[in-house]
Amino acid sequence: MFDSVIPAIKDSETEMIALRHHLHMNPELSLEEFKTADLVASLLETWGYNVTREIGKTGVVGSLKKGNSVKSIGLRADMDALPIHETNSFPWSSTVPGKMHACGHDGHTTILLAAAKYIASPDCLFDGHVHVIFQPAEEAYGGADLMVKEGLFERFPCDCIFALHNMPGIPAGKFGFYSGNFMASADTVKITINGYGGHGAYPNRTVDPVVTGAAVVMALQSIVSRNVPPGETAVVSVGTFHSGIASNVIPDHASLELTVRAMKQEIRDLLISRIKELADFTARSYGASCVVEVYDSYPVLINTDEYTRFAQELAIKTFGADAVIDEIHPVNGSEDFAFMLQKRPGSYFLLGNGDKEAKGGCMVHNPGYDFNDEIISVGASFFARLVESHCR
Repeated sequence: MFDSVIPAIKDSETEMIALRHHLHMNPELSLEEFKTADLVASLLETWGYNVTREIGKTGVVGSLKKGNSVKSIGLRADMDALPIHETNSFPWSSTVPGKMHACGHDGHTTILLAAAKYIASPDCLFDGHVHVIFQPAEEAYGGADLMVKEGLFERFPCDCIFALHNMPGIPAGKFGFYSGNFMASADTVKITINGYGGHGAYPNRTVDPVVTGAAVVMALQSIVSRNVPPGETAVVSVGTFHSGIASNVIPDHASLELTVRAMKQEIRDLLISRIKELADFTARSYGASCVVEVYDSYPVLINTDEYTRFAQELAIKTFGADAVIDEIHPVNGSEDFAFMLQKRPGSYFLLGNGDKEAKGGCMVHNPGYDFNDEIISVGASFFARLVESHCR
């Protein structure tokens, strides 16, 4: 696949690697991507794009038209970093304590910039409109949803839209495609249990939210095993349980936070419904009450059959059959590009970051992770070929 990189993109590889390293050294968290957005906008303007700023607070869209066709395509990259302290000692390691690009969004931004530079050049032959979308806040707040709600596709019409994510564990530069329900929905559920506190020596005079909370935790374990049909993907995990300040004091309140995942909307609805019912019934059975709140919700990411086939066939045509993984499976991770795919057809695909033992093999969201610079030109070339193939 490396032999099929577009020559002009290969020629700018050193420049783009330096850009990626700059972004890695200067990470910005969700909705704080001000300097990143400034840099992206400046480069796009230099290359001749019509640039729109502050969509979804820090989002940037570059638009370019060639020819007379009404065909249009959107390419999206995420820009935000994570609140993780980097443990690497590269020359380009994060210079901001407690913040790092631990998911490769510095690489995704660079890939789209490298593609955008070539797309704007006379070498790229297409007829239509291209919108390069640099999205904030994928890791939190649902930046894609923010951009959609601010009229992204009304202002920048797209026949179809594409995005990629690097994937450690897949050989560097290889592609993975999946049609249909590819990534899980993600809901964060907070359960607040209200009891009646008192002295630990007199539990009979209290309504203990700790005991109630423990019972709720155990009751929740029955949802997937006893309510979800076998074979369906569903996860209900309790991640936090907070209550109390002293060993001899029974507190008034306890709070639990859960992550809830599903691959189908009907299963997602079932999980949320049962969580609310079980928490309420269990709390009342112990004499307590509870409040259940659902927030930070990402929908199931559903790739359109037509455009996933289009992208996969193009990858095989461009890079060869060996460059495409024969079979990949749906994953329980979530991705807010799902909001964009709810509004426009398209596909979200994987690009290998490296085998486990090789460079780029460390999993994302790890303090030792780093994006593999070798795949920048591969991803950029494929984005450019998507434009040339759709808009012709």
